[in-house]
Amino acid sequence: MTDAPMNTAPGVEIHPTALVHAGAHLDTGVVVGPFCVVGPHVRLGAGTRLHSHVVVEGHTTLGARNEVFPFASVGHAPQDLKYRGEPTTLVMGDENRIREGATLQPGTIQDKGATLVGSRNLFMAYTHVAHDCIIGDECIFANATQLAGHVVIESRAVLGSMSAVHQFCRVGELAMVGANAMVAADLAPFCLAQGDRATLRGLNLVGLKRRGFSSEDIGRVKEAYRILFIAGHPTIETALAACETAGLTGAKGVSELLAFMKETGKRGLVRPAGNADASSLAASSHD
Repeated sequence: MTDAPMNTAPGVEIHPTALVHAGAHLDTGVVVGPFCVVGPHVRLGAGTRLHSHVVVEGHTTLGARNEVFPFASVGHAPQDLKYRGEPTTLVMGDENRIREGATLQPGTIQDKGATLVGSRNLFMAYTHVAHDCIIGDECIFANATQLAGHVVIESRAVLGSMSAVHQFCRVGELAMVGANAMVAADLAPFCLAQGDRATLRGLNLVGLKRRGFSSEDIGRVKEAYRILFIAGHPTIETALAACETAGLTGAKGVSELLAFMKETGKRGLVRPAGNADASSLAASSHD
């Protein structure tokens, strides 16, 4: 290890106590603080800052202006007993904030071989992102949020403190998960969920308004929600057909909601409490 890596652009600052491998690539304006460790296959984008006691290892790429706080571990081997040291990757976009003690891990060859993180996400203290996860943009993960392997979190989702998402589950765009919730099925876009196991608690109306949805748009999303989750359709196919009959399929927000449901896998969907269990609306044609 060395504090003078070969692939260093102008304006890079490396604290004398940091260990940065000669093979690492540090772009313009990168700051590596005290007692940080940067591995040989790491690429840090322009303006990225590692505060102190940060470890970035593996085949890990961080985009521009990411900020990583003390004791975070980014890119170390996944917590998967099948992992045998294969050169899988963790790739992150720009302007993410990774707070104290968070852990983000690369993919495995049993899946796509990559964990993919978008831009402008906030990972609060002790958040865990397991192998092969896909995360969109502008998500918020409150303290101690836990993502199992193969999880998909779409853009602008919010996960409350100490919530968890079961492996292979998806959380849709602009969805919100309450604190301490356990999400064991797919959570549709724009929906609120709470509890163990999590159940639907309505729509994220504040989030929809902030994203520019008009009253008319929100009204159509509400009607689609009623048809999909309250009306008691036995399968996704019948629920989608009912939305089409109601003339909702092309409406703003509804089209995203229906597209998400068409891709629902074997874990089924999070549903309201007392309206069948979370897995009962699995689409027969997608099992």
